[in-house]
Amino acid sequence: MEERDVIIVGSGIAGMTCAIYLKRGGLNPLVIEEGAPGGQLNKINTIENYPGFIKTDGPTLGSEVYKQVEELDIEYLYDKVTKVDLSKADKFVYTAGGRELKCKYLVIATGRLSKKLFNDDERYAGKGISYCALCDGNLYKGLDVAVAGGGNSAMEEALYLSDICKSVTMILRGDTFRGDQSLIDDVKNKKNIKIVYNSNVAEYNIENGKLISVLLDTGEKIDISGLFISIGSVPSADIFDVNKEKGFIIVDNECMTNVDNVYACGDVIKKNVYQLTTATGEGTTVAYSIIKKNKK
Repeated sequence: MEERDVIIVGSGIAGMTCAIYLKRGGLNPLVIEEGAPGGQLNKINTIENYPGFIKTDGPTLGSEVYKQVEELDIEYLYDKVTKVDLSKADKFVYTAGGRELKCKYLVIATGRLSKKLFNDDERYAGKGISYCALCDGNLYKGLDVAVAGGGNSAMEEALYLSDICKSVTMILRGDTFRGDQSLIDDVKNKKNIKIVYNSNVAEYNIENGKLISVLLDTGEKIDISGLFISIGSVPSADIFDVNKEKGFIIVDNECMTNVDNVYACGDVIKKNVYQLTTATGEGTTVAYSIIKKNKK
């Protein structure tokens, strides 16, 4: 059984911020992440509200933070956490790669996962269904695509795709957008973005292993090569046995859960504001809470 001071599950901006402050505070954290450093940052095309950057993008910001992690020689493990045991003073973490670890302090920074339209959506991954325009948009250059969703993220996806694809059809469940007026204006002013209101995707039409169209619940068929799903997200916290509300982890003012020495930060926790700035603040709060507690 391997031992670490602190294990951080997740390497979004909250998890990496926490790791940086812990390392500078004299502890040796291990960050475990199954995907690319930065988490949901890697899906954000444009960032204009993060202090110090007039304009940047998620992958760039995530890369810069990860450089700090590397410079501090913070241990980083590419693996998936499949099981945790929080019932004892030491916390036990098990990974898909067969690693068995224990630590005194555990930090949950797993963020959120994109909601699916249908339970079996994963069957169509790589066949025309995507959750990230920044990741997959270039695969559909010059083609017709659609975006399901009407919030800020969906509008940002559509605007990004409109500069790459022949046309973008936005499919909204309701009769209005739910987001910033500036984004709504930009979407409505884009000549190659079409908006379909009061509609839901009812069926995918797959031919020769590729998406060729979607059928809406109104009976309308839309011929497309790619569908980008942006209908919200859910907290990624199922494996952690801590108090939650609607799936979000409940923490106190030091970001500790109801389990001693188990903390959480970022989009996985229940809070009022979900922004990069709040995530970095929570990562900092967790680190200082652990550093203070460890010195007692």
